[in-house]
Parts: sequence; structure tokens; C-alpha cells
Amino acid sequence: MTTKLSIFPLTGAILFPQLQLPLHIFEPRYRAMVGDALARDRRIGMIQPQDSMESAPLYEVGCVGKIEDVETSEDGRYNIVLTGIARFRVLRELEVTTPFRQVEAELIEEPKEEYLTLGERASFEHEARKFADSQGYAIDWDSVARLDDVALINGVSQIAPFDAAAKQGLLEARNLRERCDLLVQLMEFFGRGDPDDEHVTLQ
Repeated sequence: MTTKLSIFPLTGAILFPQLQLPLHIFEPRYRAMVGDALARDRRIGMIQPQDSMESAPLYEVGCVGKIEDVETSEDGRYNIVLTGIARFRVLRELEVTTPFRQVEAELIEEPKEEYLTLGERASFEHEARKFADSQGYAIDWDSVARLDDVALINGVSQIAPFDAAAKQGLLEARNLRERCDLLVQLMEFFGRGDPDDEHVTLQ
């Protein structure tokens, strides 16, 4: 299925289906994008640019988000919450007159009923605890234990403090097991570094 999407290119921010992402929208072009989305189908395509330059090339895969909650300030800024609908693959960027970019995209069908084995889940949680301790994070592990496998792996992938290339790799993983394996590798890699060292990167 192909669709036209208004896109929000944002380095370091990824969204997964069924998860939520809060955003503060202040740039005029993206305020225009949100206003347009609210007047249409409330959809925005979250995707990472490949560098920080204006009109930088985009990574191939992003995620469609639907605006679920919105607050508007007196100066026209927005606070919104996006809920992930489906990942998408960019087919081509469109020539548009709007201040925000738009693409033609193909929606990616997600695998059905994904789960980890008990061993895979235990191994992941063990590595996650080591990583959290090494970085000084306080985690409610009882709450973590109550998450299903998809919510756990995708949730950690979305909020993990990895660089843009690593987060993109997690988003592009073909299935839950592949994403889980990559997460473990990334936690092992980044967990070896100094938590105050901003130069630890896969890029």
C-alpha cells in the first residue's frame, strides 16, 4: 500500500507502531505541517535525516504517527503526542510548494504475534540490567517484567540513548528477534564506554 506523507525529519527520534512519542513543535514549517495534518487525517511521518544539513537525504524507513493529543500555545506552538501506526519505506520525495517535505511511501506490514522465548527474554533483561547499572539509570524492573515482548523491545529501542545510525538499525530490523539481538549488541557496545563520553558512536 502506498501513501503520501508529510514528514518530520528529526535526528535521534524514532517511533514504533503502537508506541507514543511526545513532541514540542516550534519551527514555523513544522507548525504548518501540524496544522495541515490536523485539518486532514492527523498523520505525520517521523523519519531521520542522514545528516544535519538542510534538505538532507532521508533514511529509507520511518514510522507513521497519528496525532492523538494536541495543545496549542498562544504563540502558535504545539505540544503533540503521536501514536505509531505503521512503519513505512520511502519510495521517492515529492516536489511540493509546502514549507514541509512530503514523500510517497510504502507502508510496511508488521509480522504477526511476535514473541521471544523465555531464554531470549531472560538474556535481554539481564543485559538491560547491566547496561542500566553502567549508565546510572534507575529502572522499575517490576514494571518492565509486566510488559509483553513487543512493548519491551520496541519501547527500549525507541528511548535508548544510542546514536542515529544505531536507532535506525533498530527501526529497520525485520522482526522482533532481530531487533532484540541488535539491542543486546548495542547495549554491550555502548555499555563499555564512559556514560559521560559523547564520542561513543557507531557512525
